[in-house]
Amino acid sequence: MVPILVNAGHEVTGLDSDLYRASTYGEMSPLPPRELIKDVRDIEAGDLEGIDAVVHLAALSNDMLGDLNPEWTWDINYRASVRVAELARDCGVGRFVFASSCSMYGASGGDAPLDETAAFNPVTAYAKSKVLVEQEVTGMATDNFSPVFMRNATAYGLSPRIRFDVVINNLTAWAYTTGQVLMKSDGSPWRPLVHIADISRSVLAVLEAPREAIHNRAFNIGADRENYRIRELAEMVRDVVPECELGFAEGAGPDQRNYRVSFARFAQAFPAYVPQWTAHDGILELYEGYRRIGLDRDDYEGSRYKRIAQLQQRLAAGDLDDTLRWRHQVAAAGGAA
Repeated sequence: MVPILVNAGHEVTGLDSDLYRASTYGEMSPLPPRELIKDVRDIEAGDLEGIDAVVHLAALSNDMLGDLNPEWTWDINYRASVRVAELARDCGVGRFVFASSCSMYGASGGDAPLDETAAFNPVTAYAKSKVLVEQEVTGMATDNFSPVFMRNATAYGLSPRIRFDVVINNLTAWAYTTGQVLMKSDGSPWRPLVHIADISRSVLAVLEAPREAIHNRAFNIGADRENYRIRELAEMVRDVVPECELGFAEGAGPDQRNYRVSFARFAQAFPAYVPQWTAHDGILELYEGYRRIGLDRDDYEGSRYKRIAQLQQRLAAGDLDDTLRWRHQVAAAGGAA
């Protein structure tokens, strides 16, 4: 997202606790000119001085991590997000772009596409936290403070801090390293997909839009054509990655998370910014990227790229305290602890 915003002429300040500094995959993208290594829970008014808009991405996004300690998810994803919005409003920030999620629709059932007026039925702590933030921040909107909620489909794509726990990244990694497209459910649930580059372009769209186009509105981010059943994605991976076959992970069965989503509102409001990537193109990108780097199973299943494993390792080593904050800020700012 940083290069896309900078190339569009925006001045960007980054803020990140840098929990995954040891997880850089490939070449790191250029960092913003100003970067604060700071926990989102510890943002102060001075950090927002001179800021016109906040793009709030920070969250614990791994469902297994939420299960490990749900309080971390409530503290970071919910309480801290609401506090950042309050602080931004009080500091005169005009626009607050919140990275929400289509996972809020959760166990919707049925095949009918869900638009932004659909009922929420979240299954995980992550999804529930997004619902709570939207509900609270909606009430903060004023003539001078415009929240906008980006309900992103399931992300995929190569990035310098790649996640291997999202479906396309994961299926392609298994296929490339083991010869199996390993499904963790029975393959029947619907998922909407969107490339990280298209998510980033959608943020640019709402940052530059007239206030009346985005004020206190929610947008599903993705494309109608990019709703797939998990099995369809697995078959697509099988067809791209040579010499692999479909398989099921141990314990694979029905998945409560099942939602098909309509993205018409965003397409109508921002026709120049509709997603360009397809899942098939993303699988090709991932396969070529894994082959170029020489990815192996120990990498993405080990602590380097598996986020829950890395945090558990940091906790055991004493680098992080029991709130997931760095014990020594000097170490946090200076590289691997």
